[in-house]
Amino acid sequence: MLSPKTIEMIKSTVPVLEVHGKAITTRFYQLMFSNNPELLNIFNHANQKQGRQQTALANAVYAAAANIDNLGAILSTVKQIGQKHRSLGIKPEHYPIVGRNLLAAIKDVLGNAATDEIIQAWAEAYGVIADAFIQVEAEMYREAEQQKGGWEGFRRFTVVKKVKESEVITSFYLKPEDGGSISLFQPGQYISVKAEVDGETYTHIRQYSLSEAPGKDYYRISVKREDAVGQNPQGIVSAYLHNQVQEGDVIPISAPAGDFVLDMNKQIPVVLISGGVGLTPMVSMLNTLAARGDRPVTYIHAAINSKYHAMREHVQQLAVGHEHVTSYVCYEKPSEEDRITWKFDKEGYIDLAWLKSILPSNQADFYFCGPIPFMKVIYSALKEWGVQADQIHFEFFGPADVLEDSEMVS
Repeated sequence: MLSPKTIEMIKSTVPVLEVHGKAITTRFYQLMFSNNPELLNIFNHANQKQGRQQTALANAVYAAAANIDNLGAILSTVKQIGQKHRSLGIKPEHYPIVGRNLLAAIKDVLGNAATDEIIQAWAEAYGVIADAFIQVEAEMYREAEQQKGGWEGFRRFTVVKKVKESEVITSFYLKPEDGGSISLFQPGQYISVKAEVDGETYTHIRQYSLSEAPGKDYYRISVKREDAVGQNPQGIVSAYLHNQVQEGDVIPISAPAGDFVLDMNKQIPVVLISGGVGLTPMVSMLNTLAARGDRPVTYIHAAINSKYHAMREHVQQLAVGHEHVTSYVCYEKPSEEDRITWKFDKEGYIDLAWLKSILPSNQADFYFCGPIPFMKVIYSALKEWGVQADQIHFEFFGPADVLEDSEMVS
């Protein structure tokens, strides 16, 4: 337990973290990868180059400092980050490495302002925060390994089918190489794929949402091809999967994880909204809700046009075959063929006026996923419409971000 003096000192650094947080976390990653380059086998290089990981960590450190006397207030954040850590394979032995480099980064950035007393206070506080993460993650590791069909670490899966869904999205159907059973998951969760790419010094790990309902004898991920430009590693794994991985090949994956999941206990209507490849967790939820048949569900998808619209026919068939399922399509730039056959319901972008015109009310659970600018628009529209906070659910692909200026997400 931290002393009142330590707590007071940590809280006194909150304004400093608000100003210098990203500079500290940027320096932290520089130091950690220089001192422990083996960790580059775990961390997403693309998120590092884009600055998203640094921002997410800065937000997390800020939240931890602000709530150091009541860490229970950020338990949901700890669990969210813990899910990602379990999926990646972060273990207790990694936390001292993080602690040493974080303290060194604070000292480097703040200089003489980071007195020995402040550094000691942060060392004590980090120990408490790290213990909280380790305890939460230990339970997640046990659950992933001990449930029926579960496993520890990465398990080898065979690509039994590869299906092109659109110009940029391809689905991969995965079954365990050992022929054993696979663990159930909750609609909306993801798996981590470990890729050994020719010419790359380090292993690359990426998370991909499961795009099929649970209960099958396979997992399915639907991956958008992100072409790498110059030294940007954003597209390394997706290009590897699209261009190199074929049916019959084997890839290691970790057990399903993630806290962006469909609440199966509610009975109110559900609205699913996706942009681009953000459809992947939405389709898993949609397939589940269609099969259950106990809640009205509306699925709204935004794409550039039909060439970039994955699983369009599948969703249409669900809507035709299930009275409780309704679907709508918004195309930013419909093609001439789209206009002739009228394969869409709205041209341009999703906005609040259109949502009000197609939805009976705002009394529903709203789930959405897509590019960050897209999600900011949807989030703003729902807030303006008066949708309750506990009925708004969203997922970031990659490190957490903020959807409005006043919101601090970690």
